[in-house]
Amino acid sequence: MTENAEIVVRSATNDDCERVQKLVFGVLREYGLAPDLEGTDRDIADIEAHYINRGGVFELLEDTQGNLLGTCGLYPMSAETVELRKMYFAKELRGRGMGKKTLARMIEKARPMGFKKIYLETATVLKEAVHLYEKFGFQPTNEKHTPRCDAAYSLDI
Repeated sequence: MTENAEIVVRSATNDDCERVQKLVFGVLREYGLAPDLEGTDRDIADIEAHYINRGGVFELLEDTQGNLLGTCGLYPMSAETVELRKMYFAKELRGRGMGKKTLARMIEKARPMGFKKIYLETATVLKEAVHLYEKFGFQPTNEKHTPRCDAAYSLDI
């Protein structure tokens, strides 16, 4: 991938589940975290049911050849709170500002959908992600539901 390669953002469908799992699980393993398709990661076994049909969003970032380079989802938790989930990027996309662009886009998508708060859980071993969330103003919270994650944050929008 070249420095100025175009990134295409599109909505995911269930046809993308296998590719999404491969990317997400690869990143998790890279950081020493275990994938859990029966639990924490069951949402990416049926993207349409867990995101789209619930009024959420699941986006893919691809190069112009259709290679999957990133994922990110908004999972409605209540009428006013949405969870940011599965924001993962392939190694070749990291460090190029796509995390910042993707997070800003997700915040902007959540507002007109009527959400007032974005919640997320992460593992502190994902240092780049934690730094990004804090830079955007996410505040630590004690709400935590996912065994793999040791930190939770929220942002009023």
